[in-house]
Amino acid sequence: MHSENYLKTIGIALALCLACSVLVAGSAVLLRPLQQSNKSLDMKKNILGVVGMLDQSGDIDEAFKNIEIKIVDLATGGYVENIDVEGYDQRKAAKDPSQSIKIPTDKDIASIKVKATYSKVFLVKENQQISAIILPVHGYGLWSTMYGFLALEADGNTIIGLNFYDQAETPGLGGEVVNPNWRALWKGKKVYDVNGEPAIGLVKGIVDPNRIGAEFQVDGLSGATLTSNGVTNMLRYWLSREGFASYLHKIRIEKGHS
Repeated sequence: MHSENYLKTIGIALALCLACSVLVAGSAVLLRPLQQSNKSLDMKKNILGVVGMLDQSGDIDEAFKNIEIKIVDLATGGYVENIDVEGYDQRKAAKDPSQSIKIPTDKDIASIKVKATYSKVFLVKENQQISAIILPVHGYGLWSTMYGFLALEADGNTIIGLNFYDQAETPGLGGEVVNPNWRALWKGKKVYDVNGEPAIGLVKGIVDPNRIGAEFQVDGLSGATLTSNGVTNMLRYWLSREGFASYLHKIRIEKGHS
């Protein structure tokens, strides 16, 4: 009797486990399209937000029709036409040796170790002309790899905005990278010096607008030196020849800003 009760208990437990597993797996499959849709919508909001085009009460997909997505070969700065733009995932590509490049230690100032060979760029169009360029950027802060978007005017040199959609820095310190007041400080700043080298960066304390080079400087994050350094290194990396410099140079030539 004891043996039968024991086997019956085991059988019921196994049946419950199997039923729960089927339920969880089924739910995951059924909810995946909704999760992907929400993820795509959130990304569009972040892209629209960095150029000031986000209207929470408006139709996000409709607003996004003004943005053209292209794939850029980071080595040449040219567009890549034989890749599914919608399906390309740069973060996944960076983990695939066949789609990525190991970054030499002396050049890896953003501390990301590898980068995808190709990157998406997002172009805001007005009357078929580029009015803004949105670049995906990422780099290591204090505790995490920070992922965000940098928006530039059509000259490829003047910042419209910077935002981060994925980061795990210390709340109230490095986490202030998402503070709207701090993000507003970036608008109008320049990224390249007269020699075409990335010069944008955070300074300790508050920027003195009368000081030489102030156009390249943004207030540092109080009490978050390593995160501030991380933001500076991240931007200088992605604006260098390792990142989007070749592409932005071509854009400037086309727009007559060379």
